[in-house]
Amino acid sequence: MANINIKPLADRVLIEPAPAEEKTSGGIIIPDTAKEKPMKGTVIAAGEGKKDEPMTVKVGQQVLYGKYAGTEITVDGSDYLIMRESDIYAIVG
Repeated sequence: MANINIKPLADRVLIEPAPAEEKTSGGIIIPDTAKEKPMKGTVIAAGEGKKDEPMTVKVGQQVLYGKYAGTEITVDGSDYLIMRESDIYAIVG
């Protein structure tokens, strides 16, 4: 897990997206232009939540989120997503 010095505010969460699939289950290599944007990632940092809505997700959890959820940011050469907790659909595991 990344060691990053960003603290999301309120109900926002910083997510490290899972890498896109490199091959199909049949072994066909997928070119960069055809790779699906991953909809799964790891929570790297989370805000404190809102006064009447405490945070549900915790750092280190695997989550599923919407295909177009969040804002992409790059920190120290690594790509992350920052989004509201409400953009997260489920906790995996």
